[in-house]
Amino acid sequence: MEHVEYVYTFGMDETELEGKLRDANTGVLSLARDSDSYAVPVSFHYDGRRLLLRFGVEEGGEKMSFLEGTGTASFVVYEAAGDESWSILVRGHLEPASESLDDAAINERFVPLRVFGESISDVEPELYELRMESVTGRKT
Repeated sequence: MEHVEYVYTFGMDETELEGKLRDANTGVLSLARDSDSYAVPVSFHYDGRRLLLRFGVEEGGEKMSFLEGTGTASFVVYEAAGDESWSILVRGHLEPASESLDDAAINERFVPLRVFGESISDVEPELYELRMESVTGRKT
């Protein structure tokens, strides 16, 4: 493949990782159950020690079924514009958030909840914490 273009990437230090996680607000969560996978964009908030994910949950939803079957989840946050890019991969276990937030605090920390064809009254926001067991970042 002599005509394929390449761009070198480099690791990000802890300060860069923390800054990108604090500034971003959405990423892609990957879950697995048996031999099936499920990936979904979700809103998140990083406060310097915890990574909170906000889900819109409806009864019988596929997301929660996969969440219950996943041992270790992967979460990707990234940005790419031309040759400039960065990405962060967080791996760990998901569990319900240990603290609850009122509506005002949720609105302050997260982008508006995206609803896809469901009735708003059928969707309940729930917070989960991704226990960050590994965090790696790359940049160009």
